Amino acid sequence: MAAPALLKCIVTTARFCNGLSRNTQRLQLLQRIQPKIILPRYYSKKNILELHKRGLFQDIFPDTSTNELVEILNHGHQAMYCGFDPTAESLHIGNLLAVITMLHCQRAGHTPILLVGGATAQIGDPSGKTSEREVMNLETIQKNVSSLKSSLERIFTNHERLLWKKDSKLMPARILDNISWYNEIKLVDFLSSVGRNFRMGQMLGKHSVQTRLKGPEGMSFTEFTYQVFQAYDWLHLYKKYGCLIQIGGSDQMGNMKAGYDLISRITGKTVYGLTVPLITSTTGDKLGKTAGNALWLNSDKTSAFEFYQFFVRIPDSEVEKYLNFFTFLPHSEIEDIVIKHKTKPELRYAQKKIAKLVTLLVHGEVGLQSALRCTDALYSSDVKALAELSEAELSLLFRDAATVELSLSAGTTIMDLAMKAQCFAKEEDALRIIKAGGFYVNHHRMTSPEYVLLPGLHVLPNDVTLVRVGKKNYYIVKWIHM
Repeated sequence: MAAPALLKCIVTTARFCNGLSRNTQRLQLLQRIQPKIILPRYYSKKNILELHKRGLFQDIFPDTSTNELVEILNHGHQAMYCGFDPTAESLHIGNLLAVITMLHCQRAGHTPILLVGGATAQIGDPSGKTSEREVMNLETIQKNVSSLKSSLERIFTNHERLLWKKDSKLMPARILDNISWYNEIKLVDFLSSVGRNFRMGQMLGKHSVQTRLKGPEGMSFTEFTYQVFQAYDWLHLYKKYGCLIQIGGSDQMGNMKAGYDLISRITGKTVYGLTVPLITSTTGDKLGKTAGNALWLNSDKTSAFEFYQFFVRIPDSEVEKYLNFFTFLPHSEIEDIVIKHKTKPELRYAQKKIAKLVTLLVHGEVGLQSALRCTDALYSSDVKALAELSEAELSLLFRDAATVELSLSAGTTIMDLAMKAQCFAKEEDALRIIKAGGFYVNHHRMTSPEYVLLPGLHVLPNDVTLVRVGKKNYYIVKWIHM
């Protein structure tokens, strides 16, 4: 029975899987493997635990292993992994902190393994959830896996091409899908050889399990087995790549401990878990898909402009933390930025610095330039900035604006524009508001209804005019040349 069938059995018929006999293939499946991977050094500062100074690491497991792990890191190259379940077609800002942490690891000369859970998405991680996830069909999961892998490849490519300024070569990142190994495992073999290494008392004692068991909906057996699958993922990566370190959100500590226990039982070796903090709003609420306030990393869900603006708008109290979290700037430069920012905080110097660097990482040069054009067009009175916008950018910025197509003829006046664009129902309303200063063309206040439209000023080179009535009512006019 291959992986899809294996997972289907776990999801739908697990209650019938009691009383399994020993399987003779157990030793073959879980034979002890001592990984001996020798790779060249590419960067000298390998102790990633120093990222704690940036606030990137919150906890370590085992909690008494700091000195031991420092020695291992300094000794040479290590492989370390972080997992992402494809429960949506895009990663979000909560995932980005873990991705940036993996980039720091890569900069330190280690190999990052980005694991997309094409298999575990069929199970559903109960961590931090008050109810069971909705079941996703395989087609959706496969689509999400492809999208997440593309996003991760894009971010790592942008980092190496645009933000890695050293001559030394970075270790290549591995982007994997765990369905590839579950396709090769039979259900009975898995339960007989892997499952018997887990103890019910420990599994029931997990915080995520206890929280759900005490809730009104309880917990399904399917969700209960999630920790087994994530633990096995780490075992597989340890055996194949020598992966000693797992990095994840602070809500993943329970699953990390399950992996630690499994690897210790089977190999006798010690592995290590590191957690990164959760990204929260100013009110302390988690930012993410489940919370309904996600800032997505794919431009079709959150545009580069909206992404950029999120960081421009972070409060002054958060700028130093975000500079440490989301940029690769050294401490000395961060201190200088903060000092300069405090002299004139209204200029939002630090926020703009963060916004540029993070947008460059996630959306590349094209995305950053688009974000800057849109920002300039929206917040400056420069007609040239509006003229440089593409039609897609204009529609994005003014997505709620009514769009009309008009033929441009010589002598067209402000009054003609207002009425043909259907900004007003009655001419007397148009006259009153225009004369009162409530009518704007390309950010310029127009108070004379008889004023004739001028090419370049009122009709932009891209044959567009942006009209605003009052503070919020926008109209986009596309001019047709007859």
